[in-house]
Amino acid sequence: RKRISPISIMPEYRNKGYAQHAIIEAEHIHGKHNWKLDTILQEAGNCYLYEKLGYHQTSKTEIINDKLTIVFYEKD
Repeated sequence: RKRISPISIMPEYRNKGYAQHAIIEAEHIHGKHNWKLDTILQEAGNCYLYEKLGYHQTSKTEIINDKLTIVFYEKD
Protein backbone atom coordinates (compact mmCIF):
# COMPACT_ATOMS: atom_id res chain seq x y z
CA ARG A 1 0.00 0.00 0.00
CA LYS A 2 1.26 3.48 -0.92
CA ARG A 3 1.15 6.23 1.70
CA ILE A 4 0.45 9.93 1.49
CA SER A 5 2.40 11.84 4.11
CA PRO A 6 1.10 15.10 5.57
CA ILE A 7 0.79 17.94 3.08
CA SER A 8 1.42 21.43 4.41
CA ILE A 9 0.04 24.44 2.56
CA MET A 10 0.91 27.94 3.74
CA PRO A 11 -2.22 29.80 4.92
CA GLU A 12 -2.22 32.30 2.05
CA TYR A 13 -2.30 29.43 -0.49
CA ARG A 14 -5.02 27.29 1.14
CA ASN A 15 -8.35 26.64 -0.57
CA LYS A 16 -6.84 27.12 -4.02
CA GLY A 17 -6.70 23.43 -4.97
CA TYR A 18 -2.96 22.91 -4.52
CA ALA A 19 -3.24 19.94 -2.13
CA GLN A 20 -5.90 18.34 -4.32
CA HIS A 21 -3.74 18.79 -7.40
CA ALA A 22 -0.70 17.30 -5.61
CA ILE A 23 -2.65 14.19 -4.62
CA ILE A 24 -4.14 13.78 -8.09
CA GLU A 25 -0.67 14.08 -9.61
CA ALA A 26 0.79 11.51 -7.17
CA GLU A 27 -2.03 9.12 -8.10
CA HIS A 28 -1.40 9.79 -11.80
CA ILE A 29 2.29 8.90 -11.40
CA HIS A 30 1.92 5.95 -9.00
CA GLY A 31 -1.58 4.63 -9.75
CA LYS A 32 -4.97 5.52 -8.30
CA HIS A 33 -5.38 2.44 -6.12
CA ASN A 34 -3.93 1.01 -2.92
CA TRP A 35 -3.27 4.23 -0.99
CA LYS A 36 -3.44 5.02 2.73
CA LEU A 37 -3.09 8.13 4.85
CA ASP A 38 -3.97 9.50 8.24
CA THR A 39 -5.10 12.91 9.40
CA ILE A 40 -6.58 14.74 12.36
CA LEU A 41 -10.32 14.16 12.69
CA GLN A 42 -10.86 17.69 14.02
CA GLU A 43 -9.40 19.17 10.81
CA ALA A 44 -12.65 19.03 8.85
CA GLY A 45 -11.09 20.54 5.73
CA ASN A 46 -8.55 17.73 5.51
CA CYS A 47 -11.21 15.06 5.93
CA TYR A 48 -13.36 16.75 3.29
CA LEU A 49 -10.47 16.88 0.81
CA TYR A 50 -9.58 13.21 1.18
CA GLU A 51 -13.20 12.06 1.00
CA LYS A 52 -13.77 14.24 -2.08
CA LEU A 53 -10.85 12.43 -3.73
CA GLY A 54 -12.34 8.99 -3.02
CA TYR A 55 -10.62 8.04 0.23
CA HIS A 56 -12.74 6.37 2.89
CA GLN A 57 -12.21 6.19 6.63
CA THR A 58 -11.22 2.84 8.06
CA SER A 59 -12.53 1.73 11.42
CA LYS A 60 -9.14 2.51 12.98
CA THR A 61 -8.73 5.67 15.06
CA GLU A 62 -6.14 6.75 17.58
CA ILE A 63 -7.28 9.07 20.36
CA ILE A 64 -4.38 11.26 21.41
CA ASN A 65 -6.35 13.38 23.90
CA ASP A 66 -9.84 14.90 24.24
CA LYS A 67 -9.09 17.40 21.44
CA LEU A 68 -7.06 15.28 19.01
CA THR A 69 -8.03 12.07 17.24
CA ILE A 70 -6.14 10.55 14.34
CA VAL A 71 -8.29 8.89 11.67
CA PHE A 72 -7.05 6.56 8.99
CA TYR A 73 -8.10 6.55 5.35
CA GLU A 74 -7.67 4.15 2.45
CA LYS A 75 -8.31 4.24 -1.25
CA ASP A 76 -8.49 0.88 -3.00
